[in-house]
Amino acid sequence: MATLEIIGAVALLIICAIVIILCLSQEQKSQDSLSAALTGASTDSFYGKNEGRTKEAILAKITKFFGIVMFVIVLAINLVPLFTK
Repeated sequence: MATLEIIGAVALLIICAIVIILCLSQEQKSQDSLSAALTGASTDSFYGKNEGRTKEAILAKITKFFGIVMFVIVLAINLVPLFTK
Protein backbone atom coordinates (compact mmCIF):
# COMPACT_ATOMS: atom_id res chain seq x y z
CA MET A 1 0.00 0.00 0.00
CA ALA A 2 1.23 3.42 -0.86
CA THR A 3 1.55 6.14 1.72
CA LEU A 4 -1.26 8.16 0.15
CA GLU A 5 -3.62 5.19 0.36
CA ILE A 6 -2.86 4.72 4.05
CA ILE A 7 -3.37 8.40 4.80
CA GLY A 8 -6.62 8.37 2.82
CA ALA A 9 -7.86 5.26 4.63
CA VAL A 10 -7.16 6.78 8.05
CA ALA A 11 -8.85 10.03 7.03
CA LEU A 12 -11.84 8.06 5.75
CA LEU A 13 -12.16 6.17 9.03
CA ILE A 14 -12.07 9.41 11.01
CA ILE A 15 -14.63 11.10 8.74
CA CYS A 16 -16.92 8.05 8.92
CA ALA A 17 -16.80 8.10 12.72
CA ILE A 18 -17.61 11.82 12.73
CA VAL A 19 -20.58 11.32 10.37
CA ILE A 20 -21.93 8.48 12.53
CA ILE A 21 -21.66 10.58 15.69
CA LEU A 22 -23.33 13.56 13.99
CA CYS A 23 -26.18 11.41 12.68
CA LEU A 24 -26.79 9.88 16.09
CA SER A 25 -26.78 13.28 17.80
CA GLN A 26 -29.54 14.66 15.58
CA GLU A 27 -33.14 14.48 16.69
CA GLN A 28 -35.70 12.47 14.75
CA LYS A 29 -38.05 14.37 12.50
CA SER A 30 -41.60 14.07 13.71
CA GLN A 31 -44.56 13.09 11.57
CA ASP A 32 -46.50 16.29 12.27
CA SER A 33 -47.27 17.13 8.64
CA LEU A 34 -50.60 15.30 8.66
CA SER A 35 -51.75 16.83 11.93
CA ALA A 36 -50.66 20.27 10.75
CA ALA A 37 -52.65 19.83 7.56
CA LEU A 38 -55.75 18.84 9.51
CA THR A 39 -55.53 21.54 12.18
CA GLY A 40 -54.33 24.34 9.92
CA ALA A 41 -51.12 25.01 11.82
CA SER A 42 -48.71 27.32 10.05
CA THR A 43 -44.94 27.66 10.20
CA ASP A 44 -45.03 31.45 10.46
CA SER A 45 -43.90 31.33 14.06
CA PHE A 46 -40.64 32.66 15.42
CA TYR A 47 -39.25 29.13 15.47
CA GLY A 48 -40.31 28.52 11.88
CA LYS A 49 -38.65 31.69 10.64
CA ASN A 50 -35.36 31.04 12.47
CA GLU A 51 -35.21 27.34 11.79
CA GLY A 52 -31.84 27.63 10.00
CA ARG A 53 -30.14 28.88 13.15
CA THR A 54 -31.15 26.09 15.49
CA LYS A 55 -28.88 23.35 16.77
CA GLU A 56 -30.58 20.80 14.54
CA ALA A 57 -30.04 22.90 11.41
CA ILE A 58 -26.38 23.45 12.23
CA LEU A 59 -25.87 19.72 12.83
CA ALA A 60 -27.58 18.96 9.50
CA LYS A 61 -25.29 21.38 7.64
CA ILE A 62 -22.16 19.94 9.28
CA THR A 63 -23.33 16.41 8.48
CA LYS A 64 -23.85 17.32 4.82
CA PHE A 65 -20.38 18.88 4.68
CA PHE A 66 -18.67 15.82 6.15
CA GLY A 67 -20.71 13.56 3.85
CA ILE A 68 -19.38 15.44 0.83
CA VAL A 69 -15.83 15.27 2.23
CA MET A 70 -16.24 11.52 2.74
CA PHE A 71 -17.42 11.11 -0.87
CA VAL A 72 -14.41 13.07 -2.17
CA ILE A 73 -11.97 11.02 -0.08
CA VAL A 74 -13.48 7.75 -1.34
CA LEU A 75 -13.12 8.96 -4.93
CA ALA A 76 -9.55 10.07 -4.29
CA ILE A 77 -8.58 6.75 -2.70
CA ASN A 78 -9.94 4.87 -5.71
CA LEU A 79 -8.72 7.18 -8.49
CA VAL A 80 -5.23 8.15 -7.32
CA PRO A 81 -3.75 4.64 -7.75
CA LEU A 82 -4.99 4.57 -11.36
CA PHE A 83 -3.00 7.67 -12.28
CA THR A 84 0.15 6.98 -10.26
CA LYS A 85 1.10 3.70 -12.00
